[in-house]
Amino acid sequence: MKMKNRFLLSISFLVTFSTFAQLEELTTSEIAYRDSISALNLKNEATAQSQEFYNKGIQYFGEKNYTGAIEQFGKSITLDPNFTAAYYNKGVAENEVGNFKQASITLDKLITIDPNYSKAYFQRARAFQGNNDYLKAEKDYDKSIQLDPNNPKAYYNYGTLKFLQIDYPEAIKFFTKAIELDPNFAFAFNDRGSCHRMMANYPKAILDYEAALTKNPKLAFVLNNIGTTKKKMKDYPGAIAAFNKAISIDPNYSPAYNNRGVYQLEQGKKEDAKNDFEKALQLNPKYAAAADNLSAIYFKQKEYKKAFEFANNAISFDSNYAGAYVNRGIAKEMLRDMEGACNDWHKAEELGAELGKKYHSENCNN
Repeated sequence: MKMKNRFLLSISFLVTFSTFAQLEELTTSEIAYRDSISALNLKNEATAQSQEFYNKGIQYFGEKNYTGAIEQFGKSITLDPNFTAAYYNKGVAENEVGNFKQASITLDKLITIDPNYSKAYFQRARAFQGNNDYLKAEKDYDKSIQLDPNNPKAYYNYGTLKFLQIDYPEAIKFFTKAIELDPNFAFAFNDRGSCHRMMANYPKAILDYEAALTKNPKLAFVLNNIGTTKKKMKDYPGAIAAFNKAISIDPNYSPAYNNRGVYQLEQGKKEDAKNDFEKALQLNPKYAAAADNLSAIYFKQKEYKKAFEFANNAISFDSNYAGAYVNRGIAKEMLRDMEGACNDWHKAEELGAELGKKYHSENCNN
């Protein structure tokens, strides 16, 4: 009996000793292997979580929940700092919400990781363009085109940049290249048409606008552009037909109502014009042009207080809307506030309005 107990005790002792010895007998390479496996598991777990956040970001982006997408892509990057697609999509989402400064920072990091990521330069150029840093935007569009010379969007955006710089001939070149690479690029046809319109080449403008419609007949803004161009050509039936068609395609497209209202007003149809301006303002409650046009209507009806009110609203919507200062000045004059009228006309003149300059020089002491 005693022997048996000793045997059991010995067995117990041997098991304990064996376990202890096994831990101590790992070689240096075995310990390193064990640690590397643990690190790899942690890394794989972080990568998997990063991918989950990224996928959620893509889902939000598809739903146009850009703020949510930015948050998810940010979490993805925190877990995987070299995840280039997460940086790219975060930068795109930041551009979409107008956070151009942050977009450029995000895309800077991506370009540091991958200097040949052509779309990153394209998106960073968008960010610079949004921040009115045209020189940096040009450099990035150039780099994007150098890395991917067959991307029509890069040429198109370069064209919009040149348009903003009032360099219409150069803009036309870039829009034309975009069309060569993508013959169905309706926006490029439209914007090239707008270049021709700004250069007073109205027949060419109409040709490009009509080409845009053949690519996509549902673009109300293209019909609106046709209407404004035909109005400049004094083709009034063509203009009103284009505005009407734009509204039939998109009943919520406020510029078509506003522009049709301008035409109606010029034809002496004040009530029809008023209805159109009111509809435009209903659809877009901060539409400065529509509010200013209503001011003109009320002035014609000798309702000067309402004329003042709507011109004042237009200025609150857009503090650089020169025409609204002209109209508010006229309303103030009729309300016997000559000092206020002169101040408004002077402001209109500063903003480049010839009427403001005329009224100020004729009615105010310099």
